[in-house]
Amino acid sequence: MLYYKQFLHPNSGEWIVFIHGAGGSSAVWHKQLRDFQKDFNLLLIDLRGHGKSIDLPQAIWKQEYTFEAVTEDVIEVLDHLNLPPAHFMGVSLGTILARQLAEMEPNRVKSLVMAGAVTRLTTQSRILVFLGNAFKRFIPYMWLYRLFAFIIMPRKQHAESRNLFIAEAQKLCQKEFIRWFKLTKDINPLLKYFKEKDLGIPTLYVMGDQDVMFLEPVKNLVKEHKNAVLQILKKCGHVVNVEQPEQFNQLSLTFLKNQN
Repeated sequence: MLYYKQFLHPNSGEWIVFIHGAGGSSAVWHKQLRDFQKDFNLLLIDLRGHGKSIDLPQAIWKQEYTFEAVTEDVIEVLDHLNLPPAHFMGVSLGTILARQLAEMEPNRVKSLVMAGAVTRLTTQSRILVFLGNAFKRFIPYMWLYRLFAFIIMPRKQHAESRNLFIAEAQKLCQKEFIRWFKLTKDINPLLKYFKEKDLGIPTLYVMGDQDVMFLEPVKNLVKEHKNAVLQILKKCGHVVNVEQPEQFNQLSLTFLKNQN
């Protein structure tokens, strides 16, 4: 089972489940803990091969990596804890997993908060994926990861989130990186399906105005999904919850409390 950590509230029955992105860990949510645990129970999960889930039994690594399989890892934790329907918060690739979970188990999901959401690959991001697939077996994965991190988070004010993800990615091994990177072949068909199907679940997208790779597709999606709201943070990049935590926390908490 994946590594998880709970922060229990003495009175609240409401839960938030946090899902990090590829190459990261639950450490990416450290700036949310103080504010969110004032009103909610929190569940942080490290995805397979990430953070403290690196030491899972070897058998899991032999399974094919698909978005459905990786999401089922998360569902296993929810079942183990007998968690009631919860709010789910994802960042970067974690937003795809949160949406996949809502597709597979909609009754578990009260609302979604998507930080730096990935809803479509632009031409630029597709080129990155192509180059990554071409060279992933021939050069050290951290070279690729650092390159991607600098392209996605290029500015000086993105340095903290960029460095955080690079530091966490160093805990991966080359084979694990390749397994996760193979998921990119499934991204665009899956995201196209997600765009076409509105689950009707209240969803808040929080994006940075400097997130050149992923902002425009989110703008287009929100126009079509009636239960989706987009908030754009000024002078902010991809990992909004790290770069501007105060604004992100305030917007997210207001949204979540309105769902209750």
